Amino acid sequence: MLIIEIWASFMVLFGVLSLIAYNLNNYFEPIGFEYQDVWVLNLSTNQDTVNLADKTERIMQRIRSYPEVISASRTSDNTPFSANQMNNSMEYNKVSVSHDFYVTDEDFSKTLNLPLLKGRWYQKSDLSAKFIPIVINKKVEEKLFANENPLGKVIRENDQVSLKIVGVVDTYKAKGEFMADSPAMFKMVKKEDWDRNVLIKVKPGTNASFEAKLVKNMAAMNNQWGIEVSYLSESRKNRQNLTVIPVVIFLVICGFLLTNVALGLFGILNLNIAKRKNEIGLRRAMGATEGNVSKQFLGEIWVLATFSLVIGLIFAVQFPLMHVFDLNSEIYITAILASIAVIYIIVTLCAWLPSKQASLIHPALALHED
Repeated sequence: MLIIEIWASFMVLFGVLSLIAYNLNNYFEPIGFEYQDVWVLNLSTNQDTVNLADKTERIMQRIRSYPEVISASRTSDNTPFSANQMNNSMEYNKVSVSHDFYVTDEDFSKTLNLPLLKGRWYQKSDLSAKFIPIVINKKVEEKLFANENPLGKVIRENDQVSLKIVGVVDTYKAKGEFMADSPAMFKMVKKEDWDRNVLIKVKPGTNASFEAKLVKNMAAMNNQWGIEVSYLSESRKNRQNLTVIPVVIFLVICGFLLTNVALGLFGILNLNIAKRKNEIGLRRAMGATEGNVSKQFLGEIWVLATFSLVIGLIFAVQFPLMHVFDLNSEIYITAILASIAVIYIIVTLCAWLPSKQASLIHPALALHED
């Protein structure tokens, strides 16, 4: 039973620590853009279908005219830190990669301060070109082009649309710090497209009074439309909670399981000592020191723990070998090593006090009781 309990504890601990290692590894990677002082203006037409493109253009001009606004950009529903997601697949030289895509205008990189590694961001003049202009991130470059320069390359999206790469950005983790850096593509929005979100970069210190004025003026321009403002900094906190809270719950469950295992070990070792007093007394009478007795009980529990961990490792090593969930092997290896260390620490702490009590048994008293 002890072997099964320790094995089960190791597997649960391995799973939880893998999740923690994955999230921490993502957290320490750069997010790739700036979200401070960026607002999201959500526009709802409320069934208005008349001249949407012209109305949207007038709204964008009005927003950019405010002295409090540094930059503004139209974008699709999958704004940073939102729950919305849009994905597709692209192909080049018979190599296909699945990616998230974002429909934006020419001011998107300026609004989020999204730096370019290569090339440039698309411009309005690109809309008249033969191919649709796009910007990709470094992950797409690595998967599709290897050592080739992607700039100017024409790729296919779903074997239907031809896209031309004009720029490459480094990282874009739209779902926040805990998100893995995955393939991403930015496509230029057309004037007639309806994308109801506007990202607004405001000057530092801009307060709620400007927000009220902005909403009022936008509503006056299109009195049928609904206007809502949110902040990327607040959306980021909400997104972090969605990641952190489940991890905390799993940690509590894992801690509860490990506590039960520790209490079980402690109780069994105490019972074992009570039943083996005569053996302990005989060993002490034959010259065994207190340290020898303590080492005996610690060694026994270490052997049990090692046997359990060997069984657990047979299962755990399959994860990095088979690249389960497409995670880096380093994450699983880190979780395995940390789990082994925690298990050995727990069994050592549980065995230390009973082994210490066993070493203090007087040989004459033990043999007399026997």
